[in-house]
Amino acid sequence: MNEVLQDQSVPSLITAIESNQFEAFRILGRLPGAEVHEDPDTLWLISDIPYPLFNSVFRAHLSNADAAIEAAKARCRSRNVPMMWWIGPSTEPADLGINLAAHGFTSEEASGMAADLRFLPEDLPVDPDLVIEPVRDIEAMKKWCRPLCIGFEMPDFVGEAFLDLSRSIGFGLESHFQHYIGWLDSKPVSASSMFLGAGVAGIYNVATVPEARRKGIGAAMTLMPLNEARKLGYRVGILHSSHMGVSVYRALG
Repeated sequence: MNEVLQDQSVPSLITAIESNQFEAFRILGRLPGAEVHEDPDTLWLISDIPYPLFNSVFRAHLSNADAAIEAAKARCRSRNVPMMWWIGPSTEPADLGINLAAHGFTSEEASGMAADLRFLPEDLPVDPDLVIEPVRDIEAMKKWCRPLCIGFEMPDFVGEAFLDLSRSIGFGLESHFQHYIGWLDSKPVSASSMFLGAGVAGIYNVATVPEARRKGIGAAMTLMPLNEARKLGYRVGILHSSHMGVSVYRALG
């Protein structure tokens, strides 16, 4: 286990919210054909997968933003893949978003959130027929991909990429990435992931198929891995929420 974050001051939590994400995306470099590059200016991931998530730029500390943006676009053009650029509190320059917009990027806001795991509820009111299980083999991972892709309206090849990653890093308890699948009426209806890094437990990939929404399943799929992290001794959980999910996660604490 990596060293557990004890400092819960706001600056420390902001750093952890960003750093956990950076570490998680470094793992995506284990995908076939993917490349991770890190230098003082940026951390970036590029692959042959034509989906922005797998061709991302992070942790920018740029003295020449325009040149860095053009270089990133050229990398992606060379592989014919779309890209994504993540900006956050540590981004430099602070107005990088303006530069990105001038180069044709559009923006979507996400909220970085953190929770003290000691004060999370043990469980939640949810459909009693919901069964949540950890993913421990490739067959279960194939089933996990269904609610992930349907819930996020992503193409099936995104699920295939996660399958390839799982084949590379394995499913054991020693893996920093753990995946969970929610079953309802013997059907896989929800997915979530937990990444242990930067001293905190990061929640990712929380998705539920449309017909199973508004039943508290997404919240349950978030809570279970965080409670598992608490048992392992972690103090802080983090995630990056869309505007739609913020109220759900605030209700969890």
